[in-house]
Amino acid sequence: MTVFWLGDRPIGHILMREGLQIGSRIDHIDADFLTSIGDESQRQVQPTVSASVVICTRDRPEELAACLASLPRQTFRPREIIVVDNASRDQRTRDVALAAGVVYVREDRPGLDIARNTGVLRATGDIVAFTDDDVVLHPRWLEHLVAAFDQPQVAAVTGLVLPAELATEAQRHFETYWGFGKGYRERDFDSSSFKSHRRDAFPAWEIGAGASMAFRRDVFERIGLFDERLDVGQAGCSGDSEYWYRLLASGYTCRYAPSSVAFHSHRRTMEGLASQIYYYMRGHVAALLVQYERTALQGNRVRAYLYLPTWYSYRLLRRAIGRKRIDDRFLKEEIAGCVSGFRFYHSKGKCEW
Repeated sequence: MTVFWLGDRPIGHILMREGLQIGSRIDHIDADFLTSIGDESQRQVQPTVSASVVICTRDRPEELAACLASLPRQTFRPREIIVVDNASRDQRTRDVALAAGVVYVREDRPGLDIARNTGVLRATGDIVAFTDDDVVLHPRWLEHLVAAFDQPQVAAVTGLVLPAELATEAQRHFETYWGFGKGYRERDFDSSSFKSHRRDAFPAWEIGAGASMAFRRDVFERIGLFDERLDVGQAGCSGDSEYWYRLLASGYTCRYAPSSVAFHSHRRTMEGLASQIYYYMRGHVAALLVQYERTALQGNRVRAYLYLPTWYSYRLLRRAIGRKRIDDRFLKEEIAGCVSGFRFYHSKGKCEW
C-alpha cells in the first residue's frame, strides 16, 4: 500500500497486490481538494484544552509497549495517559504500564466498553481520547485530534486509521474489504444529516474507528457512558458507533479528521480474521437493536430485520449459481455473526435508562 502525503497530512493511497492495483483513493485529489487541505491547516491551531489518553488492553503487553512508546513523541502532550487493564491473566500488562510511567487502572469485568467507561471515569482532561493497544500513533495524532474540537457543537472526533503493515493475506483482505480508513476528506456528521436517515439506519459506522477517537468529557455526563453490552468481550463490536449514533440523535456533531493519523496492526491469520468478522457482525446487529431501544427510530429495526437478511439471501443465491466473489470469503461468519447478534441482544434484555 502506497500512501501519498502532503507534508504530514495523508491525502490518498493506492493498494497493490502482486503488481496489480486492487484499490485506490486518489480520484479526489484535484486543485479544489488541495486548496481545502491548505484551508484546513490554516484553521488548525495548538489546542488550548487538556486531553487524557485512554488505552484499554488485555494480555497484549508487547503491543501495548509499542503503543505507549509512540506517545512521548506527540507534539501535543496529554495531561495523562491511562492504561485500563481489562482482566489480563498475568502481571505483564501492569509491568509495561508502570515502566512507561502512565496511570494504571485494573478493571476485572471483561468488556471493552466496560473498560472504556472505567477510563472515562478516571480521566480529568477536557477531551478524552481513545486508542487501541495494537496501534502506533503519528507524532501529531493527538494535536490534530484535539484541535478538531474547534466548535462547541463538535462532541466527538475520529481520525484516519491506516494499516501498520500488510504482510499477510489476512491483513490485505481486511484492508481491502473491511479497513478502518474513511477517506481523506474532513467530514462533519450533524443533526441534519442524521435526520435525513429517519427511514433507514444512519450509518454511524462511517464516522470512523474506535482505534482513534475522542470526546468532550462533559458529554458523558449529559448522555451517559458507553453501552456495556456492546463491543469486544460482550456483543463483539460497535460500542463506538452506537455512541456516535447517540450523540447525533441528541443534536451533537461528530467530525472525521483525517489529519489525525494512527497505524493499526490488523489480524495476521485467516483464523483470527474470521473470528473478527463474526464478532463485527454480531456487534453490528446488537448495536442496531440498542439504537432502536434508545431512540425508537424504525430504521434500525428495518436494517436488522429486513435489509440484512435480504442482502445475505442475495449473496447466498449469487454463490449458489456459481458467481463466487472474493469479498464473500467470510460469508458464513458474517451470517452466523448476525444471527448471534439477535440472540445476544435478546438474552441481555433491555436496560432501564
